[in-house]
Amino acid sequence: MNYYKRHWNESTIDELTNTWGTSTYYFEVDINNYPTRQIQLFKNGNALKYDDNYLDDDFGGLGDQPLGPKEFEPFKIDKSDFEDMWQNINRHS
Repeated sequence: MNYYKRHWNESTIDELTNTWGTSTYYFEVDINNYPTRQIQLFKNGNALKYDDNYLDDDFGGLGDQPLGPKEFEPFKIDKSDFEDMWQNINRHS
């Protein structure tokens, strides 16, 4: 598994989350670079959390495309950093 943290400087275009501001994504990806767990933490404090047991909801969902390993390499984080965030975030807070 690899772990990444990447900030997006744009708000979403989704009606339910567009006003929440920019967001930071946390990804856990498998050997093929598909997300297996994902957190999206918004500027306003709201957070979304997805995994194989909770694939999607009205606000979003687990990424279904592989992340580009070269593109995401600069955003790599330790597993412990991801796990700390995973344990402290509710499904939708």
